Amino acid sequence: MAKKATTSKSHRRPTRKNTKSKRPVAKVSAAGRGLVARMRRRFALMIGGVLVLALLWILSYKIIPVPTTPYMRSEARVLGDVDYQWVPIENIAPVLARSVVASEDANFCEHWGFDLGAIRAAIDEGAGRGASTISQQVVKNAFLWHARSWPRKALEALITPIVELTWSKRRILEVYLNIAEFDEGVFGAEAAARSYFGVGPEALTAQQAAQLAAVLPSPKLRSAGRPGPFVRRRAAQVLDGAATIKADGRSSCFED
Repeated sequence: MAKKATTSKSHRRPTRKNTKSKRPVAKVSAAGRGLVARMRRRFALMIGGVLVLALLWILSYKIIPVPTTPYMRSEARVLGDVDYQWVPIENIAPVLARSVVASEDANFCEHWGFDLGAIRAAIDEGAGRGASTISQQVVKNAFLWHARSWPRKALEALITPIVELTWSKRRILEVYLNIAEFDEGVFGAEAAARSYFGVGPEALTAQQAAQLAAVLPSPKLRSAGRPGPFVRRRAAQVLDGAATIKADGRSSCFED
């Protein structure tokens, strides 16, 4: 009788064991996710910290005199020094405030930081016409740099509404009158009045104020003390404009 063939245990093919463990993979994945989460939290905290500091910087200038600006520092490096002294708006002739508004932003009291009518006119007329309001110029001069670039314009557009919401119109104009450049290295009404006319800013006449406003926004190309034909014509227009905004109430937001 034939015996059934049997297979010896010693000849069986050994079962391959799965030597890979899933636990370490799970641990590495969890550790990786934790690292990414920590990095995101740190990045968010860093961005939040920067935003808080920027907001505190903006709010501080609502109260304290502006000590200097990025543009003043860059000019000081080139020229060796700049002429700048802060004075409160009460010590600046009201006619200079009206002249600057009439020259640079006649609707200053009526807009919230952006003059949409001026923007539309600038688009229609092309690059030869500017549309920056006094509020935008304050933001650019006090907090940003002067080079034309989209990042700077984007930051200007973000900061301007904050300034309009947290500062008064009178404060915005006060800062502008103190940090605007009226000649190469000459910043603010105090330095400009003494440099050009030998008087304090409180003693400026209507004609002198109009000539100072007429050099804006190109003080390095124009002179208030030795006005050329363009500055004389422009000063005459500013004189009329300053009287007009006083008469029609467009200076009410910054005058007592």
